[in-house]
Parts: sequence; C-alpha cells; structure tokens
Amino acid sequence: MARQERAVVTRQQIVRAAAECFDVTGYERTTLSDIVDGSGVTKGALYFHFKSKDDLGTVVIDEQHAISMATVSRIRATGTPALEQLVMLTHEMGRQIVEDPVVRAGIRLTLELSAAEGPATPYVDWIAGLDRLFHDAADEGDLSDTVDAAHLARYFVSAFTGVQLVSNVLTQRRDLDVRIDQMLDIFVPSIMAPRRRRRFDAYRHARWTSTSI
Repeated sequence: MARQERAVVTRQQIVRAAAECFDVTGYERTTLSDIVDGSGVTKGALYFHFKSKDDLGTVVIDEQHAISMATVSRIRATGTPALEQLVMLTHEMGRQIVEDPVVRAGIRLTLELSAAEGPATPYVDWIAGLDRLFHDAADEGDLSDTVDAAHLARYFVSAFTGVQLVSNVLTQRRDLDVRIDQMLDIFVPSIMAPRRRRRFDAYRHARWTSTSI
C-alpha cells in the first residue's frame, strides 16, 4: 500500500474511532488515549493527523454535516415532489443517526457544544436546505398559502432535533422510525393546501436509498 493511501486509511480509522468514542461518552469524557485505543494506531500517528481533541471534534462534526448535506442534494436530484422529498429526507436522516456512528457523534457534539458557543453552520445550512424545499412545495401548489417557508424550515429542524433526542432518551432511538412517522403525520397535512392533502397518502411511504437515482 502506498504511503499516501496508508495515511488516508489511518486518518479514517482515527476519525471513526473518535466518532465512536464521542458517541458513547461525549466530548468532555472522551480522552485522546480512548481514541488511540479504539483506532489501533499509535499516539504519534494520531498527532500526525490531528493536533488535538478539539481538532478531532471539529472533523467529526464536519464529516457528519457533509453526509447530511449530500443527502439533501441527492434527494433533491430525484425530482420528486418537494413534500415527498421531505419524507424521504427525514427518514433517511433518521436511518443515518441509528446506523452511522459518525452521524450520531456529529449530532451529539453539535448539541453538546451548543451549550456554549457551538457550531451554528450545521443548523444554518439545514434550515436553508429546507427553506428551498418548502419554497419548491409552494411552487408546486402543495403548500398552504397561509404558511411561510422560512418559518417552516426553522420549526422543522427544531422538531426533528427534539424527536430524535426524546427517542434517544426513552428507547436509545429504537423507536425513532415510528416517531418520525408520527411527526410527519401531524406536520405535513397541517401545512398542505386543503385541496392537496389527499396526496399525503402517497408521500408518507416514500423512502430514499442510494440506488434511487
């Protein structure tokens, strides 16, 4: 294996191990020794790639954010109705939280650090993406003319964050898919134009996979 390729693999091992540690014990209680032990690399190798635990935390958040924003773009590229995209996006993000330790850790770190002056970019970008989606829904005639797309975007991010947090506290997210369905069943029909609400029955079962496009 070429040196550059080995460096990439080592870096990925460290990031993955850091994510798994942050996911389980949080930022404050995770030590660099924990990450070294979990990654199977030396402390020298860790310091070659990362200067500090802060540096690693930032990278984990950035990677989680990149995964989430890529999902928004890929689902948008399906060209399906915007509110159907909302259902697909919400369930896919829920799946990622359950199955991907980098996503779980990035979300946990963002929430923990938000108690101080944590990173706002993940929330700002997610709100902006949903703002575009709700504007698309309005252009397609699915959105009620009594609601504001920007307000919906900010509210929806808050609602999803709360749903996944409560699911984590009560069931370690074992019921997250069901709770997402309940949230969407309440939220989506309430924002749809009355003449379009019958379409929700088709939208609510939409799911996205990497083979969808």
